[in-house]
Amino acid sequence: MKPVTPPAGSPKGPGRKPESPSPRDEAALWDMEERFWTGGADSARQMTASGAIFVFPYPAGILRGDALWREKDVAQRWRSVVMSERTLTRTGDVAVLAYRVSAERGGDPSCEALCTSTYLKDDTGWLRLTHQQTPAL
Repeated sequence: MKPVTPPAGSPKGPGRKPESPSPRDEAALWDMEERFWTGGADSARQMTASGAIFVFPYPAGILRGDALWREKDVAQRWRSVVMSERTLTRTGDVAVLAYRVSAERGGDPSCEALCTSTYLKDDTGWLRLTHQQTPAL
């Protein structure tokens, strides 16, 4: 069976290479990611695609739909956040951010985690499709 090769210039296919995001897009994505941690739940909702999937450490686990906004780790904002080891890759209208985070909020232990978030750019701007956190021990 002969493999199907996408037409030249097609955005799909195994040969598609990541591209450097524009400085404007890169700044906007990191700003959105920080606001996701520190802004209000309404702000986080507006930046998140319907049907988004988030993966948190136990006990929250895999969250989707309205469950995202009932989970305290998503609904409750952090008072401070420091992101280090930042990296970003983009292919077409999809961008993936990866970083180490140290976040604090009143009364809770600090969150130390390795994170990834995936964003999709549509006609209105960037929306988060996924977010994942792995505890950094």
